[in-house]
Amino acid sequence: MTDDSADTAELLERARQGDQQALGNLFARHQDRLRRMVQLRLDRRLQGRIDPSDVLQETYFEVCKGLAEYLRNPSMPFFLWLRWLTGKKLQFLHRHHLGTRMRDAGREVSLYRGAWPQASSVSLAAQLLGRSTSPSQAAVRAELQIRIQEALNSMDPIDREVLALRHFEQLSNAETAAVLEIGEAAASNRFVRALKRLRKILLDAPGFFEAPGV
Repeated sequence: MTDDSADTAELLERARQGDQQALGNLFARHQDRLRRMVQLRLDRRLQGRIDPSDVLQETYFEVCKGLAEYLRNPSMPFFLWLRWLTGKKLQFLHRHHLGTRMRDAGREVSLYRGAWPQASSVSLAAQLLGRSTSPSQAAVRAELQIRIQEALNSMDPIDREVLALRHFEQLSNAETAAVLEIGEAAASNRFVRALKRLRKILLDAPGFFEAPGV
């Protein structure tokens, strides 16, 4: 288990003793990172039907129920445990709403103690491009998104996942290595490789740096 900060340890101890405010403070501290994860990995067919805040609220209920068991055997840092619970909730929602359609779309990647919804090339490209503000800009954005999606799909799936974890979810190298169950050096090397590949993708995409929102 990677060491959490002393402040986190103190709040966890208070939560162990039944202090709900301490647990709420801990969860609130990580909400932005967890929301980024949900936004990145929520199937686009469910956007508008499922709000990321609702996913986080349901995750918090699971945190409250599972905290005692986690504290008996904290096999991962607290944030990664929160992320793991969030991934389980997201996986459940995908299966509940999409059923076999999720399988057909290849929306899971077998990483870190189970299969979790992956960050698709569609989501990654959308994050890179931002939002258009006019019909003409929307047309440019749509063409660029297709080009970038195709290029991202050509990347090694693990490299693409490292890119999602480090660049979009903003996990540390140590956290990324733990999530992927690889060494920190391997995680770092893959991230550098993915960034170089991403840079080439963007440089080869005509008009990318003039696209709205970039």
